[in-house]
Amino acid sequence: MNSPFLSTSAALSFRWAVPALALGLSLASCGSPSSTETATSSDSTNTVATTDSATTPQGPDAIKPAGPAPAWAPNIGPQMQTVIEKLEKLQGPTPPEKLPVAEVRKAPSPADAAMAVMADFHVQAPPSPLDTMSKEVAPGVKARIYTPKGATGPLPVVVYYHGGGWVIANLDTYDSSVRALAEKSGAIFVSVAYRQAPEHKFPTAHNDAFAAYQWVLKNAASIKGDPKRVAVAGESAGGNLAAAVCMMARDKGAMQPKHQLLVYPIAGYDLNTPSYQKNANAKPLSKPFMAWFFDKYLRTAADGKNPLISLVTAPNLKGLAPATVIGAGIDPLMSEGKTYADKLQAAGVPVKYQLYDNVTHEFFGMGAIIPEAMQAEDLAAGELKKALAAQ
Repeated sequence: MNSPFLSTSAALSFRWAVPALALGLSLASCGSPSSTETATSSDSTNTVATTDSATTPQGPDAIKPAGPAPAWAPNIGPQMQTVIEKLEKLQGPTPPEKLPVAEVRKAPSPADAAMAVMADFHVQAPPSPLDTMSKEVAPGVKARIYTPKGATGPLPVVVYYHGGGWVIANLDTYDSSVRALAEKSGAIFVSVAYRQAPEHKFPTAHNDAFAAYQWVLKNAASIKGDPKRVAVAGESAGGNLAAAVCMMARDKGAMQPKHQLLVYPIAGYDLNTPSYQKNANAKPLSKPFMAWFFDKYLRTAADGKNPLISLVTAPNLKGLAPATVIGAGIDPLMSEGKTYADKLQAAGVPVKYQLYDNVTHEFFGMGAIIPEAMQAEDLAAGELKKALAAQ
């Protein structure tokens, strides 16, 4: 998100978020602390999937789809297809881009579909060895801080930005990705709830992302972190934000992150790339759905050409953090992610690029049920760990 049931350590690499209602919390329920520097609250998200006690837990190999592969993805892996089938049942026939923002935000997510597949196939995940707390890191910007239990520090810190097209999803939706990376890398993760569109248009999310990064640089010691060992990471729109933070840090004279982990990042504004054409009808992200996100976040079409959105057209990529870029083969964003990795490398930035062919957008974080996701998590965490090792 290879079987997570081969060993205890492998099993611990997977955490999948349950819906906010089941958790009994949401971004709104976190509230706004009175102080941006010191306010904290307990923030437990260690809920895991459960099964009947008489049921024998199973692994990814037991997960089989109900029907044939869809026409838009004839090469889709069986576990990935099973998640997509479940998502289609949960969401219903209306495409998300045909719905109002409020309804899309409430609709079942790929995270919910993965949890349902876990329940269907009796896949269990153990408790997570992480402590969490909530903190306001900028005015109106909350973050959930994940710390390895018993950590004394100073530990490396990764500032993480969730996906959702700058419009939907939240910290709970991407909780599993953060937990997997934090457990495998041994780093503290600061998962940022940046403000979203259409209430907050471009460049609000980008400014919030950079403000959160600056907060970590200034306050790492207060969360047992090492301010000299800070990286950024993100998925989809969050991958775009992580990359943008590196550009903003360079241009504003701030410390450059030690590494940038970009998982199928939004890296361009061209909806006619080869992967957009090939995967126009893909799920959970299609070409029309991506156009919907752009429409909600950007003020005008001119914003789409801004280098912070269209990373691949940025005139200067020199001096940015070494990068790990992960792509999904069944994803409209595949081409631009590879193009951005190539352009970083051409600018002298060390890059590790890895494409996982038979999975869709949002596969990362599903390591308990999708073998490719487990492999991607291992790769990402390993690259972060190397980049953040004490000198």
